Formats: sequence, structure tokens, C-alpha cells
Amino acid sequence: MRLLIKYFVKFMVFISGLLPRQVLRKSAAWLGFLWYDLFGFRKKIINGNLEIAFPEWDEKRKHQVGRDSVYNLAYNFGEFFHIPHMNGQWLKEHVVFEGWENVEQARAAGKGMFFLSLHLGNADVATNSIALNGQELYLISKRFKTKWFDDLWFSIRGAKGVKYIDAHAANNAFEILKALKKNAAVVFVLDQYMGKPFGIASTFFGKRTGTAYGLALFVQKSKAPVLPVYTFEGKDKKLHVVVEPAIDTSRYVTEDKDETTLNLTQSFNDKLEEIVRKHPEQWMWVHRRWKDF
Repeated sequence: MRLLIKYFVKFMVFISGLLPRQVLRKSAAWLGFLWYDLFGFRKKIINGNLEIAFPEWDEKRKHQVGRDSVYNLAYNFGEFFHIPHMNGQWLKEHVVFEGWENVEQARAAGKGMFFLSLHLGNADVATNSIALNGQELYLISKRFKTKWFDDLWFSIRGAKGVKYIDAHAANNAFEILKALKKNAAVVFVLDQYMGKPFGIASTFFGKRTGTAYGLALFVQKSKAPVLPVYTFEGKDKKLHVVVEPAIDTSRYVTEDKDETTLNLTQSFNDKLEEIVRKHPEQWMWVHRRWKDF
């Protein structure tokens, strides 16, 4: 099995270097068909999430957005194996950076920066695009327990310079602060449910849930700026990487640390909700975002 997976990954990487980007993305449509249309994996969860977020939509629209989101996940999987082939010319042809001046402004301040992000669009291709465009970047991520598979998978995810901080490592706080001192960007992905002890009660699309509060703590400690960053597949068939201006975190600071942590975390949720509303068909609706906290 181990050799089979290795050869499959190598084959996918090889093939992805031969195909045009849009052909590569659409080549994974079969996965979306099996997932949503044939087996209906997590369809009930998808529909339930859409009902929470968009109760005003009719059933036809919710079905279409749910289906599109699953197909987009499949397309992203197909494109994932192309990451080792990315280069400067590929960026010019397939990626549009919006708001890159915000990265440069944060970099000039010299405190490092946080990227507030979510599972929307092809995030792995986007992070590697950012690294290729000149910004050192660390992404906080869970790792696989099986070392050989972890090494194999992350060799692709980080092929163009993206570095990873283990979300469960004992020294991850040290690694995050160390990255900031290097004036790097540290990516926090906050759109998934997080219960106690690392989550805090908050709301998302007006419904109570749990959200990781780590970013709020690091903002208070480091004073580094928080830039909302997301990506989406545009009508021009290019990957748009959007970097918004830094959030004015000072608005949410009070004399009480716990209250500040809650205020900041809720403000991050509100920003992510705003982004999802722009491109709902490209967000990952399969996740159980609204578990009971």
C-alpha cells in the first residue's frame, strides 16, 4: 500500500506537469460526481450548513451552491499535484494578486504579520503563490501520524517554499513568535469548529459555535498586523489571491484580557463570514462548523 500511494502521487505530479491548468482542474470532476451526485457523502451536513447560513435561499439555490462547493474541492485536489511545477511564469499566466501592497506595507513595519484565512478556493496553490511572489510564509497545520505519508504529502504542499508549524506541537508558540521575528507571515485558518480548551464561544452567520482563540492571544502579545487573505477561482479562470488591509485590532481591546480575546475572535469570524458571502460556492461546506460548544 505504501509503495502504491507513493507511485500514485508521483504519477499525479508527473501528469499535472503536462496538462493545461483548466484541463487539470476539470480532470477531477469525476471525484465531485462520486462524492456529491452518486454517494451523497455528507450531503445532509452541507444542506444543513447552508440552511443555517442562508435560510432565505430557496432549495434549488442551496443545492446548486452545495454541489458547486464539492466540485470545487475536487478541482482543487486535481490541481494540488501541480504545485511542484509552479514557477514565476506560471504565476504571471494563472494568478492575479489583489492588494499585494498590503503585504508590502506590513512587511515594511517589521513586526511580521498574521494572515487570517479560511478553506475557500485552492488555498495550497495560493500559499505557494504567495511564497513564490516573495513573502516568507508559515502555515499552522495538523500533521499526519504516519511519517512517510506526512513527508510525502507536505513535500508537495510546501514545494515552493511554504513552511509549516505543527498545530499540536509543544513548541508551536515559540515557532510562531520566531517566524514573526523573521518578518514572515503566519497563516491562521479559523473557519473550522474548535471546542474547549482551545476554542471560545462565538457566533458565525449568527449561530453559536466554537472558534480557536489562538490568533487573538498572539495579536495581543505581538502587536503584529492581521491581514485577511483568501483566494477564489475567478470568471477569468485565474486564481485570485486577495490580501485585504490590516484589521484595526485596537478597536476590540479592553482592559480585560478575556474580553479582548472574545472581541478579537468574534471580529475574525465576522470577517470570514463576509468573505464566504462573496464566494459561497467555493467555501468548504462539508465541515461541521456549527457543533454544540
